[in-house]
Amino acid sequence: MGKGFFISKAVGVVGILFCAAAIATVIALSVVYSQEKSKNNGAVNPSPGTTVKPPVTTPTPSNEPWDKYRLPKTLMPHHYNVTLWPRLTPDPASGLYIFTGTSMVEFQCLENTNLILIHSNKLNYTTSGGQMATLTGFGDAAAPSIKSAWLQSKTQYLVLQLDSNLIKGQSYQLHTEFVGELADDLGGFYRSVYTEDGVEKIVATTQMQPTDARKAFPCFDEPAMKAIFHIILIHPHGTIGLSNGRESEPMNVTMDGQNVLRTTFEPTKKMSTYLLAFIVSDYAHIGEGENNLLIRIYARRKAIAAGQGEYALNVTGPILKFFEGYYNATYPLSKSDQIALPDFNAGAMENWGLITYRETALLYDPLYSSHSNKERIASIISHELAHMWFGNLVTLRWWNDLWLNEGFASYVEYLGADHAEPTWNMKDLIVLNDVHRVFAVDALASSHPLSSKEEDIQRPEQISELFDAISYSKGASVLRMLSDFLTEEVFKQGLSTYLNTFKYDNTVYTNLWDHLQMAVEATGTALPGKVHDIMNSWVLQMGFPVVTINTITGEVSQEHFLLDPASSSLEMKVTGNDWVLGNLNVPGYYRVNYDLANWDRLLAVLSDSPKSIPVINRAQLVDDAFNLARAKRVSTVLALRTTKFLFGETEYMPWESALDNLDYFYLMFDRSEVYAHMQAYLKKQVKPLYFHFKGITSNWTKVPEGHMDQYNQVNAIRIACSTGIEECQDLTKSWYNQWMLNPSINPINPNLRSTVYCSAIAAGGAAEWEHGWRMFQQASIAIESDKLRAALACSKEPWLLNRYLEYTLNATMIRKQDATSTIVYIASNVVGQPLAWDFVRGRWQYIFTQYGGGSFSFSNLINGVTKRFSNEYELQQLKQFQADNADVGFGSGTLAVEQAIERTNANIKWIAENKQSVMDWLKAEAAAP
Repeated sequence: MGKGFFISKAVGVVGILFCAAAIATVIALSVVYSQEKSKNNGAVNPSPGTTVKPPVTTPTPSNEPWDKYRLPKTLMPHHYNVTLWPRLTPDPASGLYIFTGTSMVEFQCLENTNLILIHSNKLNYTTSGGQMATLTGFGDAAAPSIKSAWLQSKTQYLVLQLDSNLIKGQSYQLHTEFVGELADDLGGFYRSVYTEDGVEKIVATTQMQPTDARKAFPCFDEPAMKAIFHIILIHPHGTIGLSNGRESEPMNVTMDGQNVLRTTFEPTKKMSTYLLAFIVSDYAHIGEGENNLLIRIYARRKAIAAGQGEYALNVTGPILKFFEGYYNATYPLSKSDQIALPDFNAGAMENWGLITYRETALLYDPLYSSHSNKERIASIISHELAHMWFGNLVTLRWWNDLWLNEGFASYVEYLGADHAEPTWNMKDLIVLNDVHRVFAVDALASSHPLSSKEEDIQRPEQISELFDAISYSKGASVLRMLSDFLTEEVFKQGLSTYLNTFKYDNTVYTNLWDHLQMAVEATGTALPGKVHDIMNSWVLQMGFPVVTINTITGEVSQEHFLLDPASSSLEMKVTGNDWVLGNLNVPGYYRVNYDLANWDRLLAVLSDSPKSIPVINRAQLVDDAFNLARAKRVSTVLALRTTKFLFGETEYMPWESALDNLDYFYLMFDRSEVYAHMQAYLKKQVKPLYFHFKGITSNWTKVPEGHMDQYNQVNAIRIACSTGIEECQDLTKSWYNQWMLNPSINPINPNLRSTVYCSAIAAGGAAEWEHGWRMFQQASIAIESDKLRAALACSKEPWLLNRYLEYTLNATMIRKQDATSTIVYIASNVVGQPLAWDFVRGRWQYIFTQYGGGSFSFSNLINGVTKRFSNEYELQQLKQFQADNADVGFGSGTLAVEQAIERTNANIKWIAENKQSVMDWLKAEAAAP
């Protein structure tokens, strides 16, 4: 057997570690950035064959300040006094749930002006002296009179024209009294509804990010407009009030003839409006206090009584301490509250001192929650706590740099979770969850750079569109690569000085590069260029490089992403059976290709001695091969050959990588004659894995010990059942039937429930579906109801799926937060996909109106219902859908529509080029002994 040569370190500072005869030589391939930036306007010049997203122009109806989406730089808030009173019963006059409020904002005038613009959306104002606001001077300042006032709905301003100028350097106070609807739209100050012991209960809660603080009270609603907030909540007896600061003892007061409670909160730190939170509920909590820091978990009373908050409480303290050490900065607040909400559009939100979560992201019950649920909770808590410093203490100036905020938290969430659960090997999972995930998006011509120009991101829907895989997963991947080539210690040193220098302030992404460069110089770290120059090539361009290693000529080259695809000839020749493996342990955000002879040698090693290659690289080889094949750099048959070694593979990461990539083949072929051969091949490959887990679990009676093994057991059962292994299908049907006979006792292990529910419902009929629906309605924990909600989409009965689609638009049956994901679940089913597409097309205007143009879910919805599109008829339908709804719009899904068209075109071409060769290979391999 030939020996292997391992190549490591990141392209961009591409270090190639070449080990032979105990000699290590480091060769750097530097990125030349000087040609990337236009000397005239700082624009990126793409290399041949690279498509960049065209600049976005934001039309405005006039040149008046109130018709522009950005605030003028004339005023800066100092602090707010805000009192809010949410009504938890409908208003007798209107029948609506409402809230009332008063606000005073003290601001300084930075430039003389006779105009006040302050954000306001869907608020109605009580007039005073005929005006919607009152302006007073602070200190010696005399306030001008308000000449006219109106609401500019398109740009979401309260506009106040004054009869004379505000004076530079002087401070003023603006007073307002207002009413808003406590709607169920999941944005701003909204209501969440749940039933406990047969009683319907209301929670008044918030989601401000990115631009909905203005729905709660008038404010300067931009990240750079930081201020101190003094919050008071008025709420009924029997409820509690929570906000960012620690609460004082509630006081009994009488307001409008009602005996209510008034809770005052300590002033916040200087912070951005999008991080505000205030909540009124009758929740219970558990907590602990240490070193003057109060940590609390809030949830429905029955959830707390059942111990579902215990796991979150147990990991929060250790993760906070980890980040204090990682950042070398003390946690800046007096408390850390985390609360689980029945209705919440995002997974979680990093409100400073009061983090909000979906129930599935915070509450854990070992009787219902799988191991993956537990991992998700630890990861999301870690992500949100990471923001307490990076994002909250120091905040990016504008949304065009969202990627740094979310990408950073998406990277270090693995570090925090790894600290809390050191036996899980969490750090490796970023490769599957983020690196491989975002490669698929970033390879599209309709991808976009990490950082956009500030002037290109103006409207709320443009801001919402940035909350995508590029910002989160590519941001995480690139920052992980940066930490790797700087070394973690240098990275942490630069991070610490950055946070301490800019605390309570705002930055742009290059400020971080400056501090990392300072750390590089202070430690004498050798780099082939400055951090700024190296990293801007990753930030200002879309896409990524392919590094090609030719072991015959010895040439190593990089292309596609870099503006100067220069090659460097290295002594990388090997002879005989020796082989070369690049990107050891996958720290680099790039793919690796080889000459065919080296691919053949690597495939031989995978077949004969797979453990010679680290498990993370076995996963990488599969993912690189499939995606290089999509880009026509290697053959599709070569990619399929990388799955042959799975016959003897038991590790999770290679299997998951292969299944993720084969999902595309199923999407393309599950409506064609290729499908039968795919099923036969994968059935053959998974059978040893299925019986491996049957053995180590003593015939499915035990849970595997390893974190990754528990995941791969799920893969084994899922694929064995879906490919027709009768023993597996009988097993899942018997478990589900036992549960149907005795619904009070569920015999299915929580780890296996998602796949068992889906398999049994797919194999069954109306009885199995109706049982699942009843159990969904009765579920006492959201994690269980989510498993059932997804499994109900697995039915093969069109009438059941059509009925289920109708349920998604009834909020009493499917919560609004879950509607779009439920439609996507149905579309993932080959039977449900055309039903879901017709459903979305026919009701787009209603869906778009109900769920709002800024909803984070629209891109997922469009991608989900179109990902199987692969023929000309579907392409024309998609284009017609785009044209028919041009007036309605697509909100945050605008780019997703373009990507769907691009993806469909690519799918059509791919099938034409690959269908026959794929079918021939699968047929031969399935029949081979």
